[in-house]
Amino acid sequence: MAKYARAASWQECVRRTPPRRSTSLDPYLEYLRQRWEEGEHTATVLHQEIVAKGYLGHYQRVKMAIAPLRRGLPIDTPRERPPSPRQVTRWITTTPSRRGPHAAEALRRLLSHCPELDQTHTLVRQFAAMLDSRDAVPLPDWLDQLTASRLPAMASLAKAIREDQHAVVQGITTPFNSGVNEGRITDLKLQKRITAGRAGVPLLRQRVILMAHLRRRYP
Repeated sequence: MAKYARAASWQECVRRTPPRRSTSLDPYLEYLRQRWEEGEHTATVLHQEIVAKGYLGHYQRVKMAIAPLRRGLPIDTPRERPPSPRQVTRWITTTPSRRGPHAAEALRRLLSHCPELDQTHTLVRQFAAMLDSRDAVPLPDWLDQLTASRLPAMASLAKAIREDQHAVVQGITTPFNSGVNEGRITDLKLQKRITAGRAGVPLLRQRVILMAHLRRRYP
């Protein structure tokens, strides 16, 4: 808080990328770039060559250092942190028009390197299109695609949906959903956590009633 209070401009509040730390490999980066341009692309060979020149580091560092060169980037390009499964799930389930430029580009590169994930993305977007149009006609064919996808998680999902397919069709084609109930349950859990150990049931009841009243007044 003190940092933000002392800031004279918004630029001082932005998190800056820490400067790249120097490593024992830095004196050999130019040599690695030169050898790469000469046609030597094997990390083991490059490691042996710089070891002969005095490098004491591990082979894995050399392999990581030349990784940007394999993608056509400069050798000192910072290594990107891989996205978490939660991030990828959010990218896939978000409507393409609402994805940010960074998320769209990261997802495009990820799908190009993973055919299984690309197939999953296509199936998810097909189901999202059914929800947007409230049209359950393509559902049987979509379930067949899930079963034939050779993805165990998708095949299991298809089996679960078929067991209650009528309810799924109703959920797709009608405007009714359990969103309101889920919201009330969330409110109840929040109030319970806030008052846990601090008050009894009468106060909890009063707060829940007040929250419901406010929800109706300010939806």
